[in-house]
Amino acid sequence: MTAVSLVAIDATIIATAVPSIVSGIGGFAQFPWLFSVYLLAQAVTVPVYGKLADLFGRKPVMLFGIAAFFAGSIACGLAWSMPALIVFRAVQGIGAGAIQPMSLTIVGDLYSVQERAKVQGYLASVWGAASVIGPTLGGVFSEYVSWRWIFFVNIPFCVLAAAMIGRRFHEKVERSRPRVDYRGATLLTSGLTLLILGVLEGGQAWRWASVPGVAVPVVGLVLLAVFVAVETRVAEPILPLWVFRRRLLVTTAAASFAVGGVLIGLSSYVPTYVQDVVGTGPLVAGFALATLTIGWPISASQAGKLYLRIGVRSCAFIGSALTLAGSIGLTALGLHSGVVQTAATCFVIGLGMGLVAAPTMIAAQSSVDWQERGVVTGANMFARSLGSALAIAVFGAVANATLGGATSAVQSAHADPTRLDTAVHHVFIATVVLAAVMGLVVALMPRNALKPAAGAAGASGASGASGAEKVPDGTVPA
Repeated sequence: MTAVSLVAIDATIIATAVPSIVSGIGGFAQFPWLFSVYLLAQAVTVPVYGKLADLFGRKPVMLFGIAAFFAGSIACGLAWSMPALIVFRAVQGIGAGAIQPMSLTIVGDLYSVQERAKVQGYLASVWGAASVIGPTLGGVFSEYVSWRWIFFVNIPFCVLAAAMIGRRFHEKVERSRPRVDYRGATLLTSGLTLLILGVLEGGQAWRWASVPGVAVPVVGLVLLAVFVAVETRVAEPILPLWVFRRRLLVTTAAASFAVGGVLIGLSSYVPTYVQDVVGTGPLVAGFALATLTIGWPISASQAGKLYLRIGVRSCAFIGSALTLAGSIGLTALGLHSGVVQTAATCFVIGLGMGLVAAPTMIAAQSSVDWQERGVVTGANMFARSLGSALAIAVFGAVANATLGGATSAVQSAHADPTRLDTAVHHVFIATVVLAAVMGLVVALMPRNALKPAAGAAGASGASGASGAEKVPDGTVPA
């Protein structure tokens, strides 16, 4: 939870500090890269970390991630220009790419199926707290101290997290001489970088119908095609292709993709709606969105009781139905809707997402042994990041089309409220479509989606792990 708090707070703390950063070091035209480069570095490294964790253990990968985040935070706090700050944010993203998937993988190693949903609920609660603490700290540091402290504040948390994991987490890893697939790792990260970069910056840094708008994602797809060809011939592929041949893993990853898309849509456009359409301040807008991340850990912590009784697929389907209902509720918001109505709708969506994200991740982890759990967790988390990247590009295109392409809805504080309300309404309709897709892929999951994995966390697992997954007889429908 301490390690996850680094990533969670950093995801929200910088938003309220952007004006102070720009006034301090300039670079207004470049500041969107502070968000894009962080998301990009985090997303493309996740699959590589997952495989390295299976080869060398979770602990060294987690400690490396914390160290990279620590170094990046110090460098960001000392940045002398916007380009330098952007580079150092990439270093932070490289660290964040290890921390979040490793935390979930370690949870999969240490806790039984019955316990895992509750523990994932604890991790999710960190994000709920961060959604309130992060923007508040960002505003306080920017106004009363210095924007540089939004990065320096990470230093004690990095030291504390590394010390606790270093001393208290022990794992028994079978020492061998694994062959690292450097060529595959290079092709994968390069291809994903170009593909996600093309999606994130298309229509922003360059027009879609331009040379970079077409060339960047196309070259990325070509590199990924070469990666697939290479992976079929190496002994230890960095991302084994069997991940894409198992129905359970494909459907749970698709559900995670949809979760990422819905989450980024709400995180980006609910505050815009509450501030610029309803006419409130940033603090009230933060409260409206915080109910999403409050509902999530509440339902995630209770999901274990539900999926052990009715099965993972049924539990996730209930969650997707709640997400769909809440998303439809968003489309009913208008110029005269109140903050309470918005917050209540976000809370329902949060409840639904907690019943989808936690059980589907647990089902994916429980279907494989310790030696494969890092890859599976990494692939699932990457799917969520990819869903966020693609969704923010689509939502931005929808909003810009409504606003006449003159400006992004996220940055249009002075836009006509009626036009902005229409733009956000169209984004909420797109969110409904994504929530419906979530329900569809959950329905395609295998009926017996929580299958015991022989030898999970066995001789190679972490100390304190529960061994093979054990599910009480009769609790999961056949």
